[in-house]
Amino acid sequence: MTSSIREWLNLLVRWFHVFAAIMWVGQTYYFTWLDGQFGRLAKNAAGDGTSSAVWMVHSGGFYTVDKQKSLEVGPEQVHWFRWEALMTWLSGMVLLFLVYYSSSGLIDPDVAEMTQVRGIAIGLAVLAGGWVVYDLALRSPLGRSEAVFATFSLVMIAMLAWGLMHVFSGRAAYIHVGAVLGTIMTANVWFRILPSQRKMIAAAAAGETFDASLGASAKLRSKHNTFMAVPVVFIMISNHFPVATYGNIFGWEVLVALVLLGWVAAKLIREA
Repeated sequence: MTSSIREWLNLLVRWFHVFAAIMWVGQTYYFTWLDGQFGRLAKNAAGDGTSSAVWMVHSGGFYTVDKQKSLEVGPEQVHWFRWEALMTWLSGMVLLFLVYYSSSGLIDPDVAEMTQVRGIAIGLAVLAGGWVVYDLALRSPLGRSEAVFATFSLVMIAMLAWGLMHVFSGRAAYIHVGAVLGTIMTANVWFRILPSQRKMIAAAAAGETFDASLGASAKLRSKHNTFMAVPVVFIMISNHFPVATYGNIFGWEVLVALVLLGWVAAKLIREA
């Protein structure tokens, strides 16, 4: 592959990746914001008779959204939001191969001596392992407390950042932490959120009462995705500022700080 073809392919895939991510993150934040609004309405409704619907104004019109506990239309009329996540992840993986796995951007001889094949194996193992650790931890007693799970997650991210900074080039280490978070987000959608939603729709369509824990589990995973999205964006942008981020002598500490800052930003956005 010539350098010109690689450059154009990189550009086109990057455009697609960013566009898909905008659609995914946008709808994720919109629905988690809606859920927060409905939570506030539920608390206030008994006291002052506030409307149970969320009213909005946009593009010269008024919009009202009401949360339903039952399905009043056929399953074929229910709109699903899932392809944005998959397209974002797939295009991100293509970029990972283009920029790092098929070039010299992955390995830095001054950091560690290893073959490209070994580096790729480590990178892919980290992506898969990150999801496994997250999923098992969330379903363990650690997942029963938000504070405990957040602390555990931060420690794991710090260990991952420190370890990768001693294996890959600084830039590759940063992007792999972001890729781990992006992989967890996508796996949450396809392996945990969507199956729960399918069961909910099937039960509602059959006139049965669906298991409330299905909705709670999907809601928690979606909430986690909103908190991972901002750090991933910060990590993507950090590649343009090597002196302050991956090229800094405190590279892994800066990365952990970016994650924390992203969590704070996500909390402010969700509660706005």
